[in-house]
Amino acid sequence: MLDHSNIKRLAAETGFDLCGVAPCRHLDEGESRFREWIACGYQSSLAYLERNTEKRFDPRLLVEGARTAVVCAVGYKNVVSDGYPAAHRTKIASYACAVDYHTLLRGMLRQLFEGLRETSPELRGRVFVDTAPLAEKLLAVEAGLGWIGRQSLLVTPELGSFLVLGELILCEECDRYDTPFGESRCGTCRACVESCPTGAVMPGRGIDTARCIACHTIEREPAQRIDLHGWIFGCDACQSSCPWNRRAPLHRNRAFDPVFDPRGMDAAAWRKMDETEFERRCGQTPLTRSGLERIRGNIAAEPAARPCDDVRPAPEETDRS
Repeated sequence: MLDHSNIKRLAAETGFDLCGVAPCRHLDEGESRFREWIACGYQSSLAYLERNTEKRFDPRLLVEGARTAVVCAVGYKNVVSDGYPAAHRTKIASYACAVDYHTLLRGMLRQLFEGLRETSPELRGRVFVDTAPLAEKLLAVEAGLGWIGRQSLLVTPELGSFLVLGELILCEECDRYDTPFGESRCGTCRACVESCPTGAVMPGRGIDTARCIACHTIEREPAQRIDLHGWIFGCDACQSSCPWNRRAPLHRNRAFDPVFDPRGMDAAAWRKMDETEFERRCGQTPLTRSGLERIRGNIAAEPAARPCDDVRPAPEETDRS
């Protein structure tokens, strides 16, 4: 049987800021809400979200014999997380200024797994860092780390929402589990809703990806054109406005130090950059997911549309929590 205290100790020694432990089960309420969201078409161009819904909300269908979910988080808040000067028109989401978190978290989780195997040599399990359909934010709630904010992100009392998640799904029970986070602490605050420049944050803690700037600048672009409001990779607007993020500390794990500062780069600098310079400056970061050509395209397209052109209006507010 896994030792809860040992898991927490090893996670902290590995460099994780937060760690929670939850039993693997079917997250039926989350699946129901997700299916309603899909039925409304809010996934827009993200067709991959329509697949493997059953597995997404039941870790036991992803890992045979799964019993325990260990959910780990690292805060990444840095010097640009609180926002850019109003005139800056080549904004990068703050997480993308550091080494790709997929690489960092995967290595940390493997180290944690090996540490657990020292006392449980027969332990089986699997590491997850956005590598399979897994409702990691809901698992984090189950593991007591925080709640789902209005902007659909996990919000924690300690780190706000400027964090990245990784999971170990293990085939052994734990001697005890953390208590699920019981309530939203958003209160009546609607800062994230009101700060989203395209109206992508909807009632019910959902995102309309057809309106979402992050989707338009990184994922397969939706058919509708929107104003990118100066963002060329991702968007932090809903997070920078959150009171929980305003009071959150800067990142503590030095592996998440920014490797470049986008505040010193304007449109001319990005246009002048060649592939060699892009690789030197950004090759370890998530920006390689888009690549230099698409980033330049986002710069060129930025003034091409007004907010929410040809996008259906957001539904009326019904979320009272």
